[in-house]
Amino acid sequence: MSQEAEVDMKEVELNELEPEKQPMNAAAPPSAASGGEKNGVVKVKVPDDEADAAAAAAAAAKFTGLSKEELLKVAGSPAWVRTRWALLLLFWLGWLGMLAGAVVIIVQAPRCRELPAQRWWHQGPLYRLGALKAFQGQPSNGTAGLAGVKARLDYLSTLKVKALVLGPIHKNPQDDLAGTDLQQIDPTFGTLQDFTNLVLEAKKKNIHVVLDLTPNYRGQSSWFLPHQSEEVNERMKEALSFWLNKGVNGIQVLNVQNLTDASSALSQWNNLTHSISDDKVLIVGTEASELSQLMSLLNDTDLLSSSYLEDFGRRSSSGRELKDLVTSYLDAAGGHWCSWTYSQVGHLASLVPAHLLRLYHLLLFTLPGTPIFSYGDEIGLQAALPGQPAEAPIMLWDEKTLGPSESVSLNMTVQGQNESPGSLLSLFRKLSDSRGKERSLLHGDFLVLPTKDDLFAYVRRWDQNERFLVVLNLGFSSHQTELKLPSGAPGQKLELPEKAALMLSTQRSHPEGSMLPLRQLTVAPGEGLLLKFPYVA
Repeated sequence: MSQEAEVDMKEVELNELEPEKQPMNAAAPPSAASGGEKNGVVKVKVPDDEADAAAAAAAAAKFTGLSKEELLKVAGSPAWVRTRWALLLLFWLGWLGMLAGAVVIIVQAPRCRELPAQRWWHQGPLYRLGALKAFQGQPSNGTAGLAGVKARLDYLSTLKVKALVLGPIHKNPQDDLAGTDLQQIDPTFGTLQDFTNLVLEAKKKNIHVVLDLTPNYRGQSSWFLPHQSEEVNERMKEALSFWLNKGVNGIQVLNVQNLTDASSALSQWNNLTHSISDDKVLIVGTEASELSQLMSLLNDTDLLSSSYLEDFGRRSSSGRELKDLVTSYLDAAGGHWCSWTYSQVGHLASLVPAHLLRLYHLLLFTLPGTPIFSYGDEIGLQAALPGQPAEAPIMLWDEKTLGPSESVSLNMTVQGQNESPGSLLSLFRKLSDSRGKERSLLHGDFLVLPTKDDLFAYVRRWDQNERFLVVLNLGFSSHQTELKLPSGAPGQKLELPEKAALMLSTQRSHPEGSMLPLRQLTVAPGEGLLLKFPYVA
């Protein structure tokens, strides 16, 4: 064997011989050559290949890394210095770029418009209830007057009305100023405790209570004779202070066209009302319909109910005439909050053509301002029916309301319309709900669109909220129209889409939610459409 082979040898141990194969000579002494090893063990060196030899040599040479001096020498080289400065510059440029991008996005993003200051009477419809006994229906169910109204608050809550305008209910012998007591409830309606209970229960249901204090409501003249005006004014101020401090949310007075020196008196009452609380409202009603007269009253009150639309409502007039009436009123009012009704006390179904009744509900709910309705308007209640008194029609709760001698169609009653999705009552509830929660309908801008004479169309919009489009056909024929913006429309950027989603049709001519083309929109005679489309930046 060569000398190089002997350098790298492994020991190999041979197994001991099995006992039966060992020599039988037990006395033989152990061999001196064995060096104390067991019998039969032999150590042999086995050579490995060259690769294992190289691996062993490499493992012997351990890597110790660069020294501190070597690292400093490499790091200080010109190439590494330039690399470090380039990376640092790229980092800060990237950071500044992201910062600049964020600033540009913030600056260019459309800003939200500041919400206007609104009181509770701006936020939904008001419900007038002047005839308490008529509201209960016949025969009496055991609860009448103020207690009976309290029992109906759950129903009023489903209408989403913001306030109940109640009365008058004070003591008032006909044309007798001395016997009239504006601070005492007529016993036929109930007691002060009944009234207090009604106010507290209404508050729980988020319904405000406004009390009518028209002094001589049972007499020939609502304000007695002119020579008594000074005494009437003093009694009114005392009564306003009394009831507003009792928890009522506002005061209403009617027929102020007969009030002596109305401007001065209303100004005093308005100031007194708001001196108690800015959250109290003064509502004024008048039979006047001339625009100049109405504007003189509007400056001294919070809400004005008038007969401005009454004459128009009795006629099947054109959409163009209605558009002119509405825009003239809004232009004259300027920034003053408006209210919309067809008379100060009458019922809508008695004032407008039957085929346009639903259309006028849509109109009142979507014009800028507060809609005001009389009890029963939500079911189409009217006085010109058999068995109904002319001045205060009885509320039709069910078929038996008028008694056994008078039959009433079920679809004219609250019971019949309550669960019917196509009823006027359902339409009223849906419009009232939308009016109370959609910002564009609450306080949005009002833009009239150019249309044919029979049509009246307008858009309600607010900032980045959903837009609403109202199209009314007051004519007797169907129209297909192309809706477009007026030239040079002021205000925020507005574009009409190709199609808009239908919220409701007063004649249910299209399924709700269907997309209708605005360039070829078909509107049936007497139909009103409420459509919506999203804001596009």
